[in-house]
Amino acid sequence: LMLGWEFPPFISGGLGTACRGLTEGLKRADARVLFVLPRAIDAGAPPGSDPNDAASIRYASPGRRRIDRVVVAAVSSAIASPYLSDHETAERETFSGTPSSLRVMGVGAGEGYDGDLLAKIQAYAQRCVQLARRELFDVIHAHDWMTYPAAMAISAVSGRPIVAHVHATEYDRSSDPTGTIYDIERRGMQAAARVVTVSRHTRDIVLERYGVPGDRVTVVHNGIDAPAAPHRHTNGHDPTVLFLGRVTRQKGPRFFIRAAARVAARIPAARFVVAGAGDEMNATVTLARELGISDRVTFPGFLHGADVDRAYDGASVYVMPSVSEPFGLTALEAASRGVPVIVSNTSGAAEVLVNGSLKVDYWDVDAMARMITAVITKPGLGESLVRESRREVASATWDAAAHRCVRIYHEVTGRSAAGVPDAMLAGV
Repeated sequence: LMLGWEFPPFISGGLGTACRGLTEGLKRADARVLFVLPRAIDAGAPPGSDPNDAASIRYASPGRRRIDRVVVAAVSSAIASPYLSDHETAERETFSGTPSSLRVMGVGAGEGYDGDLLAKIQAYAQRCVQLARRELFDVIHAHDWMTYPAAMAISAVSGRPIVAHVHATEYDRSSDPTGTIYDIERRGMQAAARVVTVSRHTRDIVLERYGVPGDRVTVVHNGIDAPAAPHRHTNGHDPTVLFLGRVTRQKGPRFFIRAAARVAARIPAARFVVAGAGDEMNATVTLARELGISDRVTFPGFLHGADVDRAYDGASVYVMPSVSEPFGLTALEAASRGVPVIVSNTSGAAEVLVNGSLKVDYWDVDAMARMITAVITKPGLGESLVRESRREVASATWDAAAHRCVRIYHEVTGRSAAGVPDAMLAGV
């Protein structure tokens, strides 16, 4: 029984992409998955969807769609964005204390608010319990903090173990993680039989900040399914430097723009693309204008499907200057399409692209600019990065991630998979 709030075609960030990749890997590993969303996906094209994705799951409320061994269901309880910090969420909600129903569930109080957010989390939890009473399942696999109350409630009535999958923490989203979201995260992780983190970077946070014992935390890196015909990049006369992601403080778009200004001064033909949307868009556009490069920077907005591929294919180098990045799937996507990659030292993707990327401190815009300039002006460097990253990405697949999760399911349910070769786990 898998709990999450994003699944293509409805996506607002990397979590939906990760959930789809993992469930498809689990399907190929012969695991049966019931994935429960907090809202139905309309038959039309909802915000953040890719209308051109023929493989997307589309359905209307009450919504239940079967694809081989994967069933996606909705419980019609719309939930706000998982990418907001406690502070950002609080600004959008009504302050009036914490509802007693959440205290009874053990979700936690915290200094804060109820408004729509906690009420929706409660409604999602209640409806998930109703659905779970009619289903057979062995493990509750919960993706990030908004699903933890539902997971705890289902575990309480079913006795089934929880696997809490941490894609990001409040420490990634906020500089002061002490409120309601942190409390929900902590309680959910403490209640889990196993906590799965997407990187060693995130595992360290879980151990140090949430007090989870190390023997209950396992790293499962995100994966990617490489394109059948990988993009072969060649440097042109007008090199293009790409930023693709949410335009928020966490992703570091303003560091990208500052580095871009330095590159623009050295390479007059260079162009820059900031693809995405977020609450720092206006500030980023303003900074580009103040630095005198607004005519060199394009802001195409949130991209979908084929447009994302075209952005990668048109890039001379991809830069991910995240302030805090639990993983960073876009770095693997870019690498899989043959684009040289520069990533922040504080990213989980750097743990996969060990030799196939350049690493930089997000705040060191001078070093970032030097790296961008080097990749553009020294074709041999870019070719070396692409060659190494292609090798590393080849083993970072969703099938590999799914097989690790299957092992975890065996361990938390007491069904030993010891002695089973990895090659046979696809049949577990």
